[in-house]
Amino acid sequence: MKVEIHLFAAARDAAGRSPVEVVISEDASVADLRAALVQSIPELKPLQASLLVAVNNQYAADDLLLKTNDEVACFPPVSGG
Repeated sequence: MKVEIHLFAAARDAAGRSPVEVVISEDASVADLRAALVQSIPELKPLQASLLVAVNNQYAADDLLLKTNDEVACFPPVSGG
């Protein structure tokens, strides 16, 4: 299935665009999506370990299985004060 991913902050800067699309299997997890994203856009490799994924406006664990039409966003950890 094709998944549109909205990238934010340093992830968008590294990719040079947002949103991006990746193709994953029908039974793919968030971890599979992260791997496909980095394979598709190698510039995101330095962020891979810390990249946060939100699915349908909620942070998602790596084992969450994705469904068609899920809204996906990725961004690096945010800090500030």
